[in-house]
Amino acid sequence: MASTNGLKSFSKGLVEVFYILNRNILVRAALVFLALLIVLAIFAPLIVPYPDDVYGAANPGNALQPMSAKHWFGTDELGRDILSKVIFGVRVSLFASFTTIAASVVAGSVLGAIAGSFGGVVDELIMRVTDALLSFPPLLLAIVLSALLGPSLINAQIAIAVAWWPFYTRLMRGQAISVKEKLFVRAAEAIGTRRPVIIFRHIVPNCIPPIIVQASIDMGAVTLTLASLSFLGLGAQSPTPEWGLMVSTSKSYFLNAWWYSIFPGLAIFFTVLSFNLVGDGLREALDPKTKRS
Repeated sequence: MASTNGLKSFSKGLVEVFYILNRNILVRAALVFLALLIVLAIFAPLIVPYPDDVYGAANPGNALQPMSAKHWFGTDELGRDILSKVIFGVRVSLFASFTTIAASVVAGSVLGAIAGSFGGVVDELIMRVTDALLSFPPLLLAIVLSALLGPSLINAQIAIAVAWWPFYTRLMRGQAISVKEKLFVRAAEAIGTRRPVIIFRHIVPNCIPPIIVQASIDMGAVTLTLASLSFLGLGAQSPTPEWGLMVSTSKSYFLNAWWYSIFPGLAIFFTVLSFNLVGDGLREALDPKTKRS
C-alpha cells in the first residue's frame, strides 16, 4: 500500500510539473527544441545528407560554397557539408555536456551530503577545499586545467567537472543541513539506522529538486564552456565535428564565407538558451509556492 501511494504521489507530482512547464510558451518551445536535438543526436548517422564529410572526407572543388539546395548550410574550406557537421555536433556536444554535468553532480552531491550530515572536521575539510576552488572563475579554472592536461575533448570535460562540482557541494550541503533536522531523520537516528543509510536513503532524495534545477541550467553553461575551450584549441580537436571547434576554424573565412561561422554559432546559441529556459521553468515548477497557487 505504501509503495502504491508513493507511486501515485510521484505521478501527481510529474503531472503538476508538466502542467506548470506547459503554461509558458517559451519553455514549451525550448522543450520541443531540446527534444529535436535528442532525436538528431540519436539518429544523426541516418539523417545527415553527407555522412562521409563529418570525419575527414574532402572535396576541395566545393570549398566554401554558399547555401544551396545541395548544401543547405553551405560548405567549409575543404568542401565538406556544414549541415552534416552541425547535426553530428549535436551528438558530440550533448553527450559531452551531459557526462560532464553528471560527473559534477555526483561528486559534488556526495561530498555536500557528507559535509552537511557529519559536520565538524569533515565539514570544515570539504568546505575549505570547495571554497578554494570557488574562488576561481570556473571558465578560467577550466582553461588552466585543460592547458595542463592537454588539448582534447575528454580533458576539457574533466577540467570543467573539476571547476563545477564545488557549486553542487555547497548547494547540497545547505540542503542536507536543513533536511537532517527533520523529524523523519531524527527518528531514523533514534532507532539506530547507520549514518550512510540515513544520508543516501533519507537526506539525499529530499535534496534532489534544487540539484535538478541547477543541473538543467548548468547544461547550457557547460555546453558554452566546452565550445569556448574548443574555440581556444583546448577542447575537441579536428576532425571532431564540435560546434566550438567549427566556429574557431571558420573565423579566418568569416568575411568571405559567413555561413561557416553562423550556423554552428546559432546551434550553440539556441541550445544554451533552451537549457536556460527549461531550467527557469523547472525552478518555477518545483517551487512549492507555485504549486500551491
